[in-house]
Amino acid sequence: MQQKEAQKRFETAIAETQIEIREETLRNISWELHDNIGQLLTLAKIQVNIAQDDPAKLQEVTDTITKSLTELRSLSKLINPDAIKSLNLTEAITLEIERFNRMQFINASIISNEEVKPLDDKIEIIIFRILQEFFTNTIKHSKASNLVVNVNYDEEKIVIHACDDGIGFDNSNTNAKRGIGLGNIQNRCKLIGAEVTIDSEEGKGTAMTLTYFYNKKSLTSLDTEVN
Repeated sequence: MQQKEAQKRFETAIAETQIEIREETLRNISWELHDNIGQLLTLAKIQVNIAQDDPAKLQEVTDTITKSLTELRSLSKLINPDAIKSLNLTEAITLEIERFNRMQFINASIISNEEVKPLDDKIEIIIFRILQEFFTNTIKHSKASNLVVNVNYDEEKIVIHACDDGIGFDNSNTNAKRGIGLGNIQNRCKLIGAEVTIDSEEGKGTAMTLTYFYNKKSLTSLDTEVN
């Protein structure tokens, strides 16, 4: 019974995380349709009216519509569940980075080596959500201009380092840490047996380092063994 309860807690946490990711994705789609694609199509409409009197402007209309189609194709990757399922962790993070740049939220980039060992789908879900939380804080609160993510795979572990150049905070300030959801991030890491550190300094940005050892046991595995 104790083993079943531990597994049930793990599965519940995974389900909740999947719902959170889905909700975040829907919010992103809404913003992008309104703030990006909607504006492009409005611009195309204006350009069409101008081109009626100046046919030389038709190329501008073509360019705007072409850009709109490109943005829609990128957005469709977020909507298509089959496409999302086929992505590995690095590819999913890259989609987020590309969206930040399209929406001009921040100048974002990602550096990664080749995946050495495939991660379990459930582990990837948790890690992706942890990164989403960090990204959201960076974009909404840090006033950062740049965000850099480094994903490094080796034979034993995956190490993800994300940092921004925002306003930062006093790393000894417990309230500030709570404000960026550190407790929630730590709990998710504990769930999968990952390690996380968040370092920050006022005026010098914030950095998060997440380390996951492939053979490290998750909270559920440990509970099961103890019981």
